[in-house]
Amino acid sequence: MTAQPATGLRVLAVDDEPPALDELAYLLRADDRIAAVGTASDATEALRLLRDVRVDVVFLDIRMPGLDGLELARVLANFADPPLIVFVTAHDDRAVDAFELGAVDYLLKPLRQDRLTETLRRVVVARDMHAGTPQSGAADEEEMIPVELGGRTRMVARSGVRWVEAQGDYARLHTAEDSHLVRVPLSVLEERWSAAGFVRIHRSYLVSLRLVSELRLTGSGYVVLIDHHELPVSRRHTRDLKDRLVRAAKAGWSRG
Repeated sequence: MTAQPATGLRVLAVDDEPPALDELAYLLRADDRIAAVGTASDATEALRLLRDVRVDVVFLDIRMPGLDGLELARVLANFADPPLIVFVTAHDDRAVDAFELGAVDYLLKPLRQDRLTETLRRVVVARDMHAGTPQSGAADEEEMIPVELGGRTRMVARSGVRWVEAQGDYARLHTAEDSHLVRVPLSVLEERWSAAGFVRIHRSYLVSLRLVSELRLTGSGYVVLIDHHELPVSRRHTRDLKDRLVRAAKAGWSRG
């Protein structure tokens, strides 16, 4: 890879199928946000390249001989300064696994230039936030959650989630229209979504603070009201929730 301006993305594309790798590299180089593109045909070659060159993002095929893309992503996550990950695959059945690994995006083959353009926008925002220089609007960056329905994968916007309910090792995402079960523990979502305003109110519930319309004391304890649904608040979370609601209200007053 060659030298690049500070704002340019340094990319490594990894795919064991030469035509797919060539197409991905071509599409990446056509975007003016890209400074350099390296390629590798398997995980071993990718790791060898990454010993010598630091990249901002790795575009990974999932199904490869030897270490597959998911396994390679787990290895990269242990780097001192891990690159961002985007999965590129012909199969839509691993989207939940990709989400659990913190991937920026999950692209399906055949690639579309407009979809790749959106992915690169997300990559730039994620890189700049990690560097401590967020772009305008970066704090409101949307996250899409893959949910599997009848053998198909649908992407649900985090902003559409009202509350999350723990169900064993799974979590149920409640939106205004429906609910979706995802194979992600509630604790993982609590950590990932805290900056987006989601707070834990109970060992079984995580809620979007901005959608809480009321905190009410009942005979069995406190509950919050979201979209006419009452959700229990445990005693250990009550004071923190009250403090957060007061701070949110004061912030709204100051903006007004």
